[in-house]
Amino acid sequence: MSTEPETTESAEPGKPEDAVRSGTPTDAPDAEGADAGGADAEDAPGTDGSPDTTGTTDADTSETSETSETSETSETSETSEISEPADTTEPAPAEGSPQLSEAEAELLAQKLERERIEQRKAEKKGPIASGTKLSGQAADLLAAVRAVESGEKPVAAVFAEPRPAPRRPAPEPVRRPQPVPAAPAPSDAPAPHTVDGVRRVLTEGSAPEALAPQVAAALGEGAEDLLREDPWQLLRVTGVRPEQADGFARALLGAECRPDDERRARAVTVWLLEQAALAGHTALELSALATALARQGVPDADAAVQATLAEGEALVFQDALDEPGARPGTAPSAPAPAPAASPAPSAAAGDGADETDAEGEQDEAEEERPVRVLVGLERYALAEESLADGLARIVNSLSKEPSPEWEAAAAAASGSTAELIRAVAGHGLVLHTGGEASRAEPAALLTVARGLGLRAVAACHTPDGRRRFAALLGAEDPVVTVPGLLAGTEGPGRDAEGALDLDVLVVLDAPQLDVEGAAMIVESLPDGARLVLSGDPAVLWSAGPGRVFADLLAARTCPQVASRTPDPGPLGELVSGVGIGELNQVDAPGKEIVIVPVRDAGEAVHRTVQLVADSVPRALGVPPEDTVVITPGHGGAAGTRVLNAALKERLNPGPGRFGGFDPGDRIAYSPAPGRTVPGQVVGADAEGLHLSCADGAVVVPKERVEQAVRHGWALTAHQAVGSRWPAAVVVLPGDAAQALSRPWVYTAFGRGERHLSVVHGVEQALPRAVAEVTAKPRTTRLPALLRSQVPAAQ
Repeated sequence: MSTEPETTESAEPGKPEDAVRSGTPTDAPDAEGADAGGADAEDAPGTDGSPDTTGTTDADTSETSETSETSETSETSETSEISEPADTTEPAPAEGSPQLSEAEAELLAQKLERERIEQRKAEKKGPIASGTKLSGQAADLLAAVRAVESGEKPVAAVFAEPRPAPRRPAPEPVRRPQPVPAAPAPSDAPAPHTVDGVRRVLTEGSAPEALAPQVAAALGEGAEDLLREDPWQLLRVTGVRPEQADGFARALLGAECRPDDERRARAVTVWLLEQAALAGHTALELSALATALARQGVPDADAAVQATLAEGEALVFQDALDEPGARPGTAPSAPAPAPAASPAPSAAAGDGADETDAEGEQDEAEEERPVRVLVGLERYALAEESLADGLARIVNSLSKEPSPEWEAAAAAASGSTAELIRAVAGHGLVLHTGGEASRAEPAALLTVARGLGLRAVAACHTPDGRRRFAALLGAEDPVVTVPGLLAGTEGPGRDAEGALDLDVLVVLDAPQLDVEGAAMIVESLPDGARLVLSGDPAVLWSAGPGRVFADLLAARTCPQVASRTPDPGPLGELVSGVGIGELNQVDAPGKEIVIVPVRDAGEAVHRTVQLVADSVPRALGVPPEDTVVITPGHGGAAGTRVLNAALKERLNPGPGRFGGFDPGDRIAYSPAPGRTVPGQVVGADAEGLHLSCADGAVVVPKERVEQAVRHGWALTAHQAVGSRWPAAVVVLPGDAAQALSRPWVYTAFGRGERHLSVVHGVEQALPRAVAEVTAKPRTTRLPALLRSQVPAAQ
């Protein structure tokens, strides 16, 4: 591969310090590992067995949040006093909006789906009325029993009738009903009198008044009284840290404010669990949580956890481990058995004594089996349990009848494509793994399913992923995005029972599914539907909590098909090597890969601008708008802020007339936490900032521009995952060495279709990260829940 830049310019490197915000450190970038989860890795307990929630003391703790990265809200943490002016508030959505935005529609769909999940769980616990909730053979059997009981038919006449031959659904044309219209979403904006009351309390506590809308939205009606009674409820606002809430409480309570206050202990416990969720955990081990509480100055961690559990603000679980004496891990293999209360009573004499002794030994063994105790927030516990229930339903509801049509389709295919078709023919849930080239296999599966008259749909993580998969199919009709499918703005719509009106759903980019999104998808599928989860297990995990795809692969509860289709060319060879921990020297005769060594961050910014604006367009014919820049974080001397400022000055200079943006600026728009949609600024008026995105025209209200829109020439790897560009420039300044990992490098290097330039300033840290630094573990309960409901696949 070439190690020379494609330019001979000798201009001095720019000075990125001028573009860095006040208070942003220039000696270290925002860590991408922390970015992924929405909080600094040190801020989320339990990430590496040694939780730390106090390691971050400046702005970059919350600036690295990619789940809420579009919100400059998190920059509140730049100060250690809550009395600083609040440029971190997220204004409430504009009232009186004539129609729902995509983000509002998605949030509404999530709310409705959660209500449906809770209703299903409540129905499962309730008694079944006679003759209700039955269908098929169960209903026929009940009718026959009643006929015999009433004397309408003799027993022989009823049960001697031959069973009808199994019915097979005839192929039917693709049905595309109109989506069920969603009810108007209630306004999330708190009432004005509620905001005014909260503002008065904040003023008394020397807190920024601008936080009032956020606090009122978080606490709801009666927020003023609740905040007076429990000042630490301020921690429920994004970006507020415990030390800031402590200062607010001291100002309100005076001498009554004590470190051992139970209200503080509960609030800090919930805050730590929320920070852990931002880092990807769905629950924390009790020991890790206790350690984190001690670091936050909670004198009695056990009492704090017990008080939180008693108030219903968190839940506790026990998961059994594989072997007695095994160290608690992050992926238990089985659910915790109910421990025996006492040994079985001894029998008087005879064989009964031996049997009792055996039972006693078994009970003793069960008592000695180690368990791990987990504590988690209810919303993620409910999502994981609903996901496990839904997956078990999908696995068990599909008919196992052999299908000649499916077998004929598999015989006509070859390799891993044929394996995928055969697996889907006989199973409700199938996992498919592979790189970019392997997407042709689920595309072939979708074509086969639709040819058999089934309603088959593919869902991708991003609009760009949808475009690329539709190109493989030669049609856009059956391809949607996951957010659009859940919001009801894309896809086949829903039937009368609220389930998606389809027979086969193929979800691409499956590693990007968090537990809540996966639960909503699974709960939306009708009985008998087939679900295929396809993706590259080597890329970065989801921005939200959980590691659904990895947990399913580890649980081995369904067929897994590994693609044997390699990614082509020098780029495919390089990325494939990174995936197995090897940074290989690759021949790139067509300049597919270029390494540009740099000495410092300033030179890295200068060379990056040269590559995007001059070298890549001149050597490869790829215009700047088709090149993406990827860097480990937002902060630092070569983070996205500095790079975007330098690229804007070169490619689209302007005064930033609307919140720092000008027409023609490339942007990264976040309609919801964890989602990034690339686009371009079209203009601005009284309604807000007008954007042109892949999903269509978007108008961002002016009060939300700062939180929802960033410049988008340079992105982080988490923002870029799920999309690809003709050319990619990956920037690795020297201060980014600690942020690198194998999944990060694999994801970043894989974003370029034709060309990859690496602005290299980390020396041996790059091969070391590829060889040694794997993904940070996440604590989840899904494997244990699955093993208790779904047997392992043979």
